[in-house]
Amino acid sequence: MDPRSAVVATKTAIQTLGGGFMISREAKALCDRHGLDGRQMYFRGRCGVLGEVDADVVLSAVVFFPAEHVRESWEGGRKLPAAEAAELYASACHDWGRRKLAGFSGAGRLAELLGAIVDAADVRGAPLFAGWRAMPRPADDPARAAHLLQVVRELRGGKHAIAVLASGLEPLDAIIIGAGDFGKSTGADVARFLNWPEPYPEPTPEKVERRAKAEELTDDLVAQAYETLTPAELDELAGLLDEAMRTASAR
Repeated sequence: MDPRSAVVATKTAIQTLGGGFMISREAKALCDRHGLDGRQMYFRGRCGVLGEVDADVVLSAVVFFPAEHVRESWEGGRKLPAAEAAELYASACHDWGRRKLAGFSGAGRLAELLGAIVDAADVRGAPLFAGWRAMPRPADDPARAAHLLQVVRELRGGKHAIAVLASGLEPLDAIIIGAGDFGKSTGADVARFLNWPEPYPEPTPEKVERRAKAEELTDDLVAQAYETLTPAELDELAGLLDEAMRTASAR
C-alpha cells in the first residue's frame, strides 16, 4: 500500500477512534466534575493546548464552528485554566482508550506506527496537532494508542482546514457537503450539531466539486507524513486500525 492509499483507507477509523472520547462517559464525567457544559469542556480541553488565548485564536484553529459559538464556549469555560483543561481532556482520552481498547493485543504496535507518523509530520498549518503532539504520551499501550489516534486526527483536521480554505469554500458549505465525514445523515444535521444558525445554503454543483477537490488535497497533505512508513507497515497499520475499530465497537 502506498502512503496516499493508506490515508484514504484509514481516515474513517482515525476520525472515529481519534474523536471517540469526546462524546464518551469519560468526557461527560469531566463536565459534571468541573461544572462545564459539553461544548465548554470540548473547546477548553481540545484547544487548551493553545494556552490562554483570545477566542479568535481558537477559531483560527478549529475553523468549522461559527465564531460566536466558539467565543461563547471558550469564554464560558474560563474557570478551568487552559493547561489544566488540556491535561484533563487528554486523561479522558487515555481512560477511554483503556476501556475501549482493553484486550486489543495490537495496541502497542498501533501506537508505534501512529507515533512514527506523528513524529514525521509537518506542524505548519496545524496548530492543534502541534499542541497535542507536544503533550506527554502515556506509558500503557491502550492509552498511548488512543492518544496518538487523537493526535493524527488533529493532523488531518489541520490539513483539511487548509485545503477547504484554499478551495475558496466557506466552512459552512464544506461541512454541509461533507456530512458523511461527521457520521450524520444530512448536511443540516452537521450544521446543527456544530451550532450553525439556520437557514442553511443549498450547495451548488460547483461547491460540491470544490469540496471533493479539498478532500483530495487533504489526503495529499496527510500522506506526506505517512511516507515515513514502508508499504508493509502501511498495510499493517490499516489492518490494526480495522481490528481496533472492531474492538472498540464491541465495548
